[in-house]
Amino acid sequence: MLESIQVPSDVTFEKAIALSGSLLKKMEAGELSPSEIETIVSDLAKTQNGARGFFVTYLTSDQTFADNPSPEVVQALRSHCDTVAELLAKNVAMSAAMALTHRRNGNEEMAESSERVRDRTSHLIKLIDRPGVYSICREILESAMTGEGNYKAFLERWGYDTEQRLLMSQALQKVISDRG
Repeated sequence: MLESIQVPSDVTFEKAIALSGSLLKKMEAGELSPSEIETIVSDLAKTQNGARGFFVTYLTSDQTFADNPSPEVVQALRSHCDTVAELLAKNVAMSAAMALTHRRNGNEEMAESSERVRDRTSHLIKLIDRPGVYSICREILESAMTGEGNYKAFLERWGYDTEQRLLMSQALQKVISDRG
């Protein structure tokens, strides 16, 4: 019998990254049923640390799972929208800005990786399709465009400049307009 992945209720960010790595390996090997995948992702998505660790691992993976998320992954994340909505919206914004940072530093490979995370996250938002995610996207967009609003402190904390905020705005506008 295969060893099951157990997510503790007080999972740390670091442990969530490790568990998510194990999850992806088992998914790739075909060792988990759809219901097991949904349960593990759901258990990770219940907490901020778990969801952050899952997204860091899943969205940056060289594996193609995040290019076309399975229904089980989408349903697990949809069931914890209160936890994942802000993380997803921020992921779109931050990865768009980081692509520019990497280009400025002459690291095209990392820039492309950031763009892949932006695109994967945008696609995941569309599949989850919950009003709360789009609402936060609009709030971050407002702050990126005006320098005011609910996410002003977030943008200032990371020191995003005008050009980075423009790329964030474009990425967030695309997510919002793609909602259909």
